Amino acid sequence: MNQTQHLPDFAAVRAAADRIESHAVRTSLAASNTLDELAGGCVIIKPECLQRTGSFKFRGAWNCISQLDRAGCPGGVVAYSSGNHAQGVAAAAQLRGMPAAIVMPSDTPQIKKDNTRRLGAEIVEYDRGSQARDRIAAELAQDREAAMVPPFEHRHIIAGQGTATVEFLEDVKTQGVQLDQLIVPAGGGGLIAGASLAVEELSSQTKVFSAEPAGFDDHARSLAAGARVSNAGATGSICDALLSPEPGQMTFAINAARLSGGLVVSDDEVRDAMRFAFAHLKLVVEPGGCVALAAVLAGKIDCRGKSTGIILSGGNVDPSLFGQVLAAG
Repeated sequence: MNQTQHLPDFAAVRAAADRIESHAVRTSLAASNTLDELAGGCVIIKPECLQRTGSFKFRGAWNCISQLDRAGCPGGVVAYSSGNHAQGVAAAAQLRGMPAAIVMPSDTPQIKKDNTRRLGAEIVEYDRGSQARDRIAAELAQDREAAMVPPFEHRHIIAGQGTATVEFLEDVKTQGVQLDQLIVPAGGGGLIAGASLAVEELSSQTKVFSAEPAGFDDHARSLAAGARVSNAGATGSICDALLSPEPGQMTFAINAARLSGGLVVSDDEVRDAMRFAFAHLKLVVEPGGCVALAAVLAGKIDCRGKSTGIILSGGNVDPSLFGQVLAAG
């Protein structure tokens, strides 16, 4: 069957919004006069760092796991993740009383490992530079008769992530604001794929841009090339949550025709954004969760006289790293 026949549409995103309503947090919008002055326009923030488990990932995980037939996966669920999807899956599985095993890189920040275990999941570590996480997870799922819950290549995951942007657009509308542009962090592309489906239906005039760390700007390069391209390495950025090797096949099929471009920021620009979020927004945001804010602060996109939306996608930063970033400012 053609891959596009498995892609979610906006109806799937709307159904996901109804499904997660009583489980996920409807994160309130935030703003900063200082940020508006620096940007030269109105910047509105969706702080998914305040979401259940500390990132948007719970949305897709619950939308997927809540629909599983438990009889068909007696071994529970298996996922692979650098940390945020792991916690989302662990929390969703715990809510359903299902066992969960998560394949995680050995260099995952300790806070993400600790939180995943605290939610009842088993962690299976692997080396990010030499081992294939999807292969390890697939073998584990087969051995345990468990359902695979991938981080982005699944229609229910994409639809669930899109609910963040549905809320965003609904809430700015009540404020009488029409977003001119929306900037979304991109790793595998699930969050921005869901966002682009929501924007297409609810705010078609809004342009959507991906934000990524330098060296892992596979979405920006793929959009420019018109086909998926891979990153040269598997490690090398402070943004541990955004180190997917390439855009997903499903997510890129959605994003290629809908995104207006890709923005790329350096690790130093991300550090500046983390410090800004803490000082002016009073928010703790992890490196990968800060790339959209970094793009605005670093002038990677023209915000002058425009209404710009940004998503802060996660707040699960290692305390020692966060302390180092703040101290360096």
